[in-house]
Amino acid sequence: MKNIEYSTYLFDFDYTLADSEVGIVTCFQFVLNNNGFKNISDEVIKKTIGLTLEQAFIEMTGIEDSGVIERYRKEYVDKANEVMTANTKLYPETIPMIKKLKEQGKKIGIISTKYRYRIMETLEMYNITSMVDIIIGGGDVKVAKPDPEGLLYAIEKLNEDKTRVLYIGDSLVDAKTALNANVDFVGVTTGTTTFDDFKDFPYIKIINNLGELIQESYA
Repeated sequence: MKNIEYSTYLFDFDYTLADSEVGIVTCFQFVLNNNGFKNISDEVIKKTIGLTLEQAFIEMTGIEDSGVIERYRKEYVDKANEVMTANTKLYPETIPMIKKLKEQGKKIGIISTKYRYRIMETLEMYNITSMVDIIIGGGDVKVAKPDPEGLLYAIEKLNEDKTRVLYIGDSLVDAKTALNANVDFVGVTTGTTTFDDFKDFPYIKIINNLGELIQESYA
């Protein structure tokens, strides 16, 4: 364990702070079924969570035509407007963890491929919007994770030193993002990525849930 006092904690959203699996799978299956893809399982869909919508549709369908993929994206967003927020639940450890970090004077941010307004809807539902200092969504960057653009932009806007920043995420995309930004990383196994999956990437620790983050305190 590094002997560092982190002052800023930046998080991925889906499968890290929140379980939006039901909403995401519902939206993908709606679009896939409407367009003739009847045999893509829920498990295959879950493994794409964390990718951009465009990347996920390309990976699942093999279609690379940008016009078709954009149509799928729009269909997904329209369906998500109906069902996503109601089917997104913060993990039980999320709010106590955020409150504890704020009591310690830490800055909190979210960097996700999910649209910022969608993240805001969930935070507002739980009345914790004021506890989050910055949100960088998929529409706020030119290049999605694992490119470090969003993570570095958040660090810059928070006027923070990278050496005092910890990024927490559930996927290899998040691990790669932290590596590309040269920021310390903690992996959490609340998604589909296992402890062994994370082993090829630098990390401070791998945890089972966010409750362990405040138990460790990381300075």
